[in-house]
Amino acid sequence: MSASHLLAAFVKDHRQAVGKVVDFKAGTDRLYQFDLTIGNKELDAATIADTEKFSRWIKEKLVANNCLYGFGGYMENRNIYAHSPLFNEGPVPRRHHLGVDIWASAGTPIYSPLKGKVHSFKDNDNFGDYGPTIILEHDLEGGLKLHSLYGHLSRKSLEVLSVEQPVQAGEQIATLGDVNENGHWPAHLHFQLIFDLEGKHGDYPGVCSLDEKEKYRKNIPDPQLILQFPKAVNA
Repeated sequence: MSASHLLAAFVKDHRQAVGKVVDFKAGTDRLYQFDLTIGNKELDAATIADTEKFSRWIKEKLVANNCLYGFGGYMENRNIYAHSPLFNEGPVPRRHHLGVDIWASAGTPIYSPLKGKVHSFKDNDNFGDYGPTIILEHDLEGGLKLHSLYGHLSRKSLEVLSVEQPVQAGEQIATLGDVNENGHWPAHLHFQLIFDLEGKHGDYPGVCSLDEKEKYRKNIPDPQLILQFPKAVNA
């Protein structure tokens, strides 16, 4: 059985042990499904390149659809990385998103959905990067080890952390950062699950080239296994 199947079985059998990542209330809150794929002609290069315009575009979509949170992006082929040199290094540009984005306001509380400990943290302070980032480690039943990554946080989120610090399911671990500290993105959380960190600390690829997609898919399960978000309002 693959690691992803083991994780799915754990969540099914231990639903009570899985907490929230944000304060989304499935019974009352609406969730907007963003389309940031290359095929979305509404999102032009000029908007993407201007963080203020991009932020306004995100906010207008949420307000127009009466949604506090937006959602999407797992294994999505995007054009929003073209303006950052970070994703254009090497022979093949990186455009394939590996995690899930949860779009919300700066200052939004972020929680650990599982019991675990702080593996590492770092301010990845590059244009287009994660900005302040936390990685947690979770030892699940059956010897399965899982890591959860939280990117685009506020800098103050890192101030009181220490490696090996225990974390409880449902415990607040951070808040979302603003455009001046989160890698220059509209406020959102990059949430990613990872089995093998490959020796990395405070960072792990959140975007890959198309030819690396299947390699990473085996190591990065769908965050919806943990989030369990309901059907969203379509983009």
